[in-house]
Amino acid sequence: MSSASRPRADAVRSGAELRVHEDAIRANVRYFARCTRDRLMAVLKADGFGHGSLASAVVDEGATWLGVASIDEALVLRRARPDVPILSWLNPVDADFDAAVSERIDLGVSSADGLHAIVQAARHLGRRARLHLHVDLGMSRDGTPASDWRSLCELARMAEREGHVRVVGVMGHMSCADRPENPQNLRERLLFGAAIRSARHRGLAPAVTHLAATAATITGAGGDHDLHRIGAGLYGIDPSRTSSALRFALSLHAPVISARRVGSGVSVGYGGCFTTDGPTHLALFPLGYADGLPRAASHRAEVLVRGRRRPIVGLISMDMVVVDTGDDLLTPGETATFFGPGEQGEPTVADWATWAQTIEHEIVTRIGARVARVHRRTHIERNPE
Repeated sequence: MSSASRPRADAVRSGAELRVHEDAIRANVRYFARCTRDRLMAVLKADGFGHGSLASAVVDEGATWLGVASIDEALVLRRARPDVPILSWLNPVDADFDAAVSERIDLGVSSADGLHAIVQAARHLGRRARLHLHVDLGMSRDGTPASDWRSLCELARMAEREGHVRVVGVMGHMSCADRPENPQNLRERLLFGAAIRSARHRGLAPAVTHLAATAATITGAGGDHDLHRIGAGLYGIDPSRTSSALRFALSLHAPVISARRVGSGVSVGYGGCFTTDGPTHLALFPLGYADGLPRAASHRAEVLVRGRRRPIVGLISMDMVVVDTGDDLLTPGETATFFGPGEQGEPTVADWATWAQTIEHEIVTRIGARVARVHRRTHIERNPE
C-alpha cells in the first residue's frame, strides 16, 4: 500500500509527483548493514539526497549512526531519533554549536578555529563536546591539511584535559574510491592510518575511525574501519558501478497539460533549435529546470509514455518540456515517467546523468519544491545479494 502524499510546504499544483519507494531504501540499508557488519552510518544530508530523511526507517533496518553535513540537519534528526549517535561535519565557525552540544550532536573538526568555537560553546554550557577530528587525505577541501594535523591533535588533547571536549573519532574521505585500482587509494589509506597513529601518540583515544563512503565500501578500497558512511548507496546509487545489489528508490512522473498535431518544419521551444521533420504529435508537460530537470539534457533526454520512450524536443524550459509522441496523440492528464528504476523501460537517473554530463547524485538532489513527494511501500520485498 502507498502512504499518504507528503508534498513540501511550499509545493504548488504542478501535478508532477516524485515517488519515494521506501522498501527499496530499506532493502539497501539491510544490504549495507550486512556488508559492514552493522557498522553503518546512514548519511541523510540534503534531505536524504532528496528522498526525505527516513531516519527511523534506516535505523530500524540496521543503521547504528546517522550523519549529515550541517547542525540544522542534525537537530531535525535528533528530534526524530533521540537514541542514535548523530554526526555533523561541515559547519562554519559561527554555527550553533551550543545547540549541537546540548543535543548530543557529534561534531567534525577540521581546523583550530572550528575547535576553538566548539570549546567556547562547551565551556559556556558546562558540558563536553564530542569531536571527530577530520584529516584531509588529498582532496584539498574539508579536513585539516596533513601539515596541520599534529597541531590540531595537540590542541584537541589540551581541550580534553581541560574537560571541554572528548575526541571520539577520526575521519577522512577518499578521492578515487570509485576506481579501486587507482594507486591514490593506497596512498590515502596509508595517510589515514598514519593520522590515527599520530592522534593516539598525542594522547587521544578515538573510539571510532571512519574513512569509507559508498564507493569505498562496495569496492573495498577504504579498508576496514569502525564505521562506514553510506549516503548515495542507501538510495540505489553506486558511484563505482560495480554492484547489482542496490535498488533505485525514486520515480518521477508528470501529467500531460496539452497535446497537438503539427506538420513538418514546425519549430519547438526557445531559439527554434528543434524543427519537426514530418507530421507528428507534441505533448506538453509541467516540468522544467526550475523543478530539477537539467537544461544540459536538452536534445538528448527521453520519457516513457504509453510503454515507449519518446524524446524531449526543443530546449528544456524553466517550467515545461515538450515531448514528441510520434503517431500518438496524448490525452490531457495522461502520465509520463521521466525516470525510475528502469524495470519498465523508463529512463533511469543514470540516463539523465549521462544526458546532462553529470552524476546521479546531482539529479536526485535537485528535484524542486514544486514536485510533490509521495512515500510508497509497494515494492516486493527481497534481500539484495
